[in-house]
Amino acid sequence: MSDRKVLIIEDEKPISDIILFNLKKEGFAVETAYDGIDGLEKALGGHPDLILLDVMLPGMDGFEICKKVRETSKVPIIMLTAKEEEVDKVLGLELGADDYITKPFGMRELVARIKANIRRIDFDGNEKDGAPENVQEYGNLAIDMNRYEVRKNGEPLELTLREFELLHYLAEKESKVFSREQLLSDVWGYEYFGDIRTVDVTVRRLREKLEDDSSDPKYIMTKRGIGYYFRRA
Repeated sequence: MSDRKVLIIEDEKPISDIILFNLKKEGFAVETAYDGIDGLEKALGGHPDLILLDVMLPGMDGFEICKKVRETSKVPIIMLTAKEEEVDKVLGLELGADDYITKPFGMRELVARIKANIRRIDFDGNEKDGAPENVQEYGNLAIDMNRYEVRKNGEPLELTLREFELLHYLAEKESKVFSREQLLSDVWGYEYFGDIRTVDVTVRRLREKLEDDSSDPKYIMTKRGIGYYFRRA
């Protein structure tokens, strides 16, 4: 991962310095920002491969930064949240964050989260040179694995990386029901301490983008008491 760049937006310099030191040991290029305004500027202009984003920042909070970044970029965002603030986790996911980690955290866990969230994909949507076409169609949905793009009736949908991966996973195993715990393990790729709301929030965001009426879904269905499954509309 020596060619991957991580942007740390964290106003507590001791925390930022520890993260920076450990990420450099892992071979990452690292850039730092200590307030929200500088952080947003570097997020939009520095083209990081992943952003570690604290919630509480001077100048502009992490939620506003996340919202603004998501207007133009699919870069993975990991929110850094306080242990007691459960609402921060849900709101961050609602605004398009891919992941969150609760303070205080261990560096081994943080590095694992970063590696799990970074994917070597072309965020500009250009096909890899020489790659064969890899489009899976489900009724009026087309999932393009080369472009990491989903189209509905020919029109591209604005999905985050995590939303794309969850949709692709469910669609590829059409009609099979998965528990939230299984989805956390298979899609997020690591133990998520049983916080199944992560799946619920991501499903809700997907429905808002996929469905004509998110309150009456046709693609991602709920199996009461068990979990979720995909069906063709």
